[in-house]
Amino acid sequence: MVRGFSAKLKEVTSGEVTHLVIFKDNEPAAVLVGVEAYQALQDELEDLRAERLAIERLSTLDKQNTVSLEDMEARFE
Repeated sequence: MVRGFSAKLKEVTSGEVTHLVIFKDNEPAAVLVGVEAYQALQDELEDLRAERLAIERLSTLDKQNTVSLEDMEARFE
C-alpha cells in the first residue's frame, strides 16, 4: 500500500472502485472510501437513526396532547 497509495487513492476518488479494504497481518484493518461515498453513508445512517427515533416515539404518543400540523402552522403565521 505504501508504494502504490497514490494510484489506489486515485482509483477510489475517481469512482473506478467504490472502496478498498486495507489489510494488516492478513486481517481487515481499515476501509478507504471517497468523500462522496462516506457522506452518503453518513446521511443514510442519520436518516435511519431519525426513523428509528420516530418509530420509538410513536409508541408513546399521547394523542390528547398532540397538535395537528395545520394548528402548528397557524401558530407561526
